[in-house]
Amino acid sequence: MNRNTRTLIVVSIAVVVAGIATYLVNQAIQHRPVQQVLAPETKVVVAARKLDTGTRLTAADLKVVSWPDDARIAGTYARVEDVVDRGVMVPVLENEPLTDTKIAAVGAGAGLPPTIPPGMRAISVRVNEVIGVAGFVTPGTRVDVIVTLRDGDNSVTRVVTSNVQVLASGTALEQEKEKTGQPMPSSVVTLLLSPEDAERVVLAANDGALMLALRNPLDHVPTTTPGTRRTTLTAGVDQKPPAPEPIVRPVSRPRLVAEVAPATPTPPAEPKPYRVEAIRAAKRSEEAIR
Repeated sequence: MNRNTRTLIVVSIAVVVAGIATYLVNQAIQHRPVQQVLAPETKVVVAARKLDTGTRLTAADLKVVSWPDDARIAGTYARVEDVVDRGVMVPVLENEPLTDTKIAAVGAGAGLPPTIPPGMRAISVRVNEVIGVAGFVTPGTRVDVIVTLRDGDNSVTRVVTSNVQVLASGTALEQEKEKTGQPMPSSVVTLLLSPEDAERVVLAANDGALMLALRNPLDHVPTTTPGTRRTTLTAGVDQKPPAPEPIVRPVSRPRLVAEVAPATPTPPAEPKPYRVEAIRAAKRSEEAIR
């Protein structure tokens, strides 16, 4: 057996042994028992399905799951009995923990009333496709309430209250998931107002015509305007235009020339005679020479 053959045999044996060792190690790792570190857990009540605003909770809507104790959410509940028969104030997704900020207090009931914050009021106003911005005034949107009071030439339009939250459109307390962003035609919308603003809106609805102006949900700046009166709107429209100024054209008049009588020629003056003093003998005299 020559040297090259011995080298090839040694290398082949080494490769086979390495492959067998790799296979055995891989099998040992795969069949190794999983070591689990048990972290402290607690029980949390979560929604068994998607819950809409105003839903009265039942045992079928709830379930209890294990939750890491170090990541427990404040205000959660551990027993289903503590949550049953309470109303949902905000939409809740499936497997989302229920907290005291998402459900109404005990005895508050379900539906719209639990969604009204303390100190606020909910009033409904009648709308149509024009007043309700073609059905885009839906639950959760924000609007300005505008009124027009008609009194002849003294009619005025102004903002009654601004940045008002819409609680409901008709009987719907929220938009359905598949209709998000789509219009929801309704004849009545419910607004969330302070008591003072509620009085203003009711008075405006009785004495004038209401209109809702849809706002960008990120725009929270109050609307402050002096209002618009009919006299201001029609300024310069009802007035008669001023009469045009007369056009003055210069008139050429004949030039007056005074008639002067021809001057009478003046006869030439007679030349003065020369006087010559003459002495004759003892007489002296002057004679004129012409």
